[in-house]
Amino acid sequence: MRVPTNSASESVIVQIQKLAARQAQLQTNIATGQRIFLPSDNPAAVGRVLTMQTEHDSLAQFDRNAGIAMEVSQASFAGLKGLKSVSDRAGEIATLGSGIASPDAFRAYASEVNQLIEQALQMGNTRFRDDYLFAGTALNTAPFTATRDAISGQITSVAYAGNSDQTAIQLSETASIAAGTSGATNTGVRDLMNRLVSLRDALVAVDSTAVSGTRSQLETSENLLVNSLSEHGAIELRIEVNRAQQKTRSDNLNQLISNEVDADLPETVVRLSQASTAYEAALSSATKILQMSLLDYLR
Repeated sequence: MRVPTNSASESVIVQIQKLAARQAQLQTNIATGQRIFLPSDNPAAVGRVLTMQTEHDSLAQFDRNAGIAMEVSQASFAGLKGLKSVSDRAGEIATLGSGIASPDAFRAYASEVNQLIEQALQMGNTRFRDDYLFAGTALNTAPFTATRDAISGQITSVAYAGNSDQTAIQLSETASIAAGTSGATNTGVRDLMNRLVSLRDALVAVDSTAVSGTRSQLETSENLLVNSLSEHGAIELRIEVNRAQQKTRSDNLNQLISNEVDADLPETVVRLSQASTAYEAALSSATKILQMSLLDYLR
């Protein structure tokens, strides 16, 4: 006849359950490589992890912003580079047109410049991610509108329909960047197109003096494009440096979070071995206690 007391039985069972739970937790730590699963496991560490995770998520968003800023700047750079090629060729024609005397040569150059005007207008109304690149913040409005001759269909003037504002893209908690072109650059592109119109008209009129007069204006446009290209080169460098800095911050946060939540596997294995030994010892002791009979007490 077994006569263990209820209190002894309950105490033994509770201890065995605690040791079993501890053993199971350590096994889970080893299997997952983590030591925190619930806030109750380590409230202070969980608070630190949540704070660092929020900062890490912000850095991830800043990196996405930087990626968009880089794409916008590169697209703007490509557009400006194309416009500079148009400007370069127009400058060459203005130089050549200052010294020619053949009406046929004037007409040939005029025809080429007319195509340069159309090309510049097309480039000026370039879209990226369905937004107009050279429109400021008026992203849904074609920035350059052309007035055409009713008979020939040739462009006679170009107006700017965008604005001078720039969209600021957040790169960090304290820094932002305008990756698109400036208002001065955008209106400068308009001026380039109108100067091309003046060059074409001078060539059509077979007026070498007027052709020569457009050279200084075209040089002004070219200088503006060169300056804008240099500015975008600096913008892209700044974005790259910022992304590198944010990447370092993100890596450091990942390490700090890992230090808080990751299990020390060698140490955990040792603790699991100790817990297993204690669990087996408790089972052995419980077997002896729960099998005690009346004769054991009488002795």
